[in-house]
Amino acid sequence: MPEAPSLYRRHRPRTFSDVVGQEPIVRTLRNAVEQGKVHHAYLFVGSRGTGKTSMAKILAACLNCENGPTVEPCGRCESCTAIAAATSLDVIEMDAASNNSVDDIRELRERVAFAPVSGRHKVYILDEAHMLSPQAWNAFLKTLEEPPPHTIFVLCTTEAGKVLPTVVDRCHRFDFARPSAEQVSAVLRRAADAEGIDLPDAARALIARKATGSFRDALGNLEQLVTYSGPQVALDDVLAVLGVADAELLFECADAVAAADPARALRAVARLSRSGGDAGQFFEDLEDHARALLVVQALGEVPPELRVTPEHDERLTEQGATIGRAAVVRLLDLLAQGREARKAGADARVQLELALVKAAAPDVDPSQRALLARIERLEAALAGDGQAPPVQPPPAAPKPARAAPSAPEPSPPPQAAAPAGAHGQAAAAAVAVVEAAPEQGPALDLGAFRTETWPAVVATVRERNGLLGALLDEAAPVELSGGELRLAFSESAAFLKRKAEDAPNRRTLIEAVQAVTGRSLKLSYELRADDDEDGPPAPALSEEELVERFVAEFDAEELPADDEPQEA
Repeated sequence: MPEAPSLYRRHRPRTFSDVVGQEPIVRTLRNAVEQGKVHHAYLFVGSRGTGKTSMAKILAACLNCENGPTVEPCGRCESCTAIAAATSLDVIEMDAASNNSVDDIRELRERVAFAPVSGRHKVYILDEAHMLSPQAWNAFLKTLEEPPPHTIFVLCTTEAGKVLPTVVDRCHRFDFARPSAEQVSAVLRRAADAEGIDLPDAARALIARKATGSFRDALGNLEQLVTYSGPQVALDDVLAVLGVADAELLFECADAVAAADPARALRAVARLSRSGGDAGQFFEDLEDHARALLVVQALGEVPPELRVTPEHDERLTEQGATIGRAAVVRLLDLLAQGREARKAGADARVQLELALVKAAAPDVDPSQRALLARIERLEAALAGDGQAPPVQPPPAAPKPARAAPSAPEPSPPPQAAAPAGAHGQAAAAAVAVVEAAPEQGPALDLGAFRTETWPAVVATVRERNGLLGALLDEAAPVELSGGELRLAFSESAAFLKRKAEDAPNRRTLIEAVQAVTGRSLKLSYELRADDDEDGPPAPALSEEELVERFVAEFDAEELPADDEPQEA
């Protein structure tokens, strides 16, 4: 007994009217057949499973049908049945992935010279055309440009960027759109009805979403499910066979983010692990869930392509109203970062837990800390509290200096190096403009600034300038009044103080303070004795040793001073 073809081959579209989601291409090819203006070379571009090869076979059937040329091939004549069964001598399918050498193309050129056997045209369908080598393309160019009469080439590819421009110029190009989940679901319904498969709407919608725009994948998954459960496919079967994450866990993770409860998120990941779920697959499903929340928040309803069941859709709408839009966007950003880390070889579960913890507890994420601190302080100022709420410092924040409030000190000593040249003057002018901005909002408390805000400022500076961030680790805020921030260095760190006073470094620090606090503060610096208990801790390294440390840690190069002779 001959083996039955697979489900997606049995339900491959045979006529233009069977094609779903490619109306512009269908209309153009219909008109070309009706008007006798079929081109000798076509380039079909699109992601896998969108119907490129099927469209090429439909075009071949239209041209070679015994009732043709026609836009409605009969599907019963010898030519149509041979094309459908891939046994036609006039429709040749080639896989460029395995036939990509110059010798293969030479053999193709020899075969092209022969006339059609029984049909009107010889149609060559070249799958994965981008896999041909440049040498093979060069050997094929002349034949592609001027083929023998009644010869048509259809090149199918998923990566048009890898096809030589000289080849693209010789073809009529068609870009196949990725079908929506609703269109894939319609094809699944048609196949299930023809096969007598009981496929509930919820299961069909989930299969369609899992296929990510591939008709072939959707029908292949349906066939796998029928093998598993028989002609009656339930939603639980889809979850079990396709490895789709349990919706309850997805909602649980999103609820944990909304409640700012990282422990709850970690327990959800632990449940996933105990149930044998794949963390990598859950990563993708959680990303889809977060996107669905974002779409629901923007539209105010669940769009048709995201609907699963009435209960699921209702809960998705409720969760979208509960969780903030900023939290959803941050979760998507963190999942995207985790995806990149996974590509570099990171463990999927670790990246999943890291993304969820950062999303549920933003204060542990240094990259988000500056923005959060500023938003919270601005909100407190708008509410008229007079005092901004404290922000928990991140675990890895720099250790604050042991400085205490003191009486106002004189202006900074005149030893600060003045910037030289036009660039230095421009930098100094920019610093003066920023420092001249008036302070607004409630007064800042030195104690809270030193323990909570200063680590965030240093972290923000480090993201922009790692060397300056390391330098500021040795400084401590000692005075904050009248719109002025005074920083102290130990006497043995005079070199660091001079570097901090450079105009570009001052501007970077002022901008970081403004990003965290929403204030424009003036800056001043001072030196304090190494044994001053209220001053910053003295660095254990000399000036020369500090320079050596910077050179080693930042792969830097020490330049000679201006008064030292330089080699030509």
